[in-house]
Amino acid sequence: MIRSPAWRFVSLASACALAGSGFAGDPQAADSGCTMRVESDLFADGASEPVARSLTLFENGVAWDFLELPPREGAAAAEQPALQLAEIVLHDPARQRVVVIDPRRDLKTQVETVRLERLSVSLARWARTADDRLVRWAGGPDFDAGLTENEASLELVGPRVRYAVAYEAAPSPEAAGAYREFADTAILLRALLHPGGIPPFPRLALNRRLEAAGAIPAEVTLEIDRGLAILPGASRMRCVHRVHPRLLAADGKRIAEAQAHVAAATAVDVAAFVARRGE
Repeated sequence: MIRSPAWRFVSLASACALAGSGFAGDPQAADSGCTMRVESDLFADGASEPVARSLTLFENGVAWDFLELPPREGAAAAEQPALQLAEIVLHDPARQRVVVIDPRRDLKTQVETVRLERLSVSLARWARTADDRLVRWAGGPDFDAGLTENEASLELVGPRVRYAVAYEAAPSPEAAGAYREFADTAILLRALLHPGGIPPFPRLALNRRLEAAGAIPAEVTLEIDRGLAILPGASRMRCVHRVHPRLLAADGKRIAEAQAHVAAATAVDVAAFVARRGE
């Protein structure tokens, strides 16, 4: 699989969440959460075509996230679509776990929520003592000095970096709270599987503000010093989200196929999963 630097930024494609709900098929899950689909496109600088795309489906108390990235290096361009399914992530909060599936290699790995919580603590401890000014700022915990709030937008400015979020009202306060849980988990998962880049705490702080506003992001922009660019030569990344309150007919088939991947894929630990996916 192509080891695209887009992996580091793709947490911005995590657009909504479900809270306090269980695995698909769990009798308790059917009465909890909400149903929603979120389409997200990630653009580098002023490009008209996305460098990554995700579709996130929320139903029966879990969230299924389908990530598309450019095809593997060496693939014939004429024979390959611009973006291909590279990863499926099942967010299963009732069981306090996330399951990550590599559909190309039929591999899966499971990450418990407590592991992500411990990662957050260790990352913050490291970042707050770092020599680099940006990393030290991104370790938090206080971002109020660089934060500007407007009627439907947020801006957070730090050393050599700027975040801008345009948001819209969530379908309900519960959905806004659920969005934060899902997005926080997705951001920390990226930090675990694809270390590097800016520590996640500025985004976590923005997620808290969005929940307080009862909102879900419509567009998230990251502007960063070109010498620190996440994608080669790209200093501005923009992710556009489109939220729909219902699933489409084809979404049920997609979820069924994802469940089949979970059942059939070979389980490996996180280190083996990352190493084999990079082959």
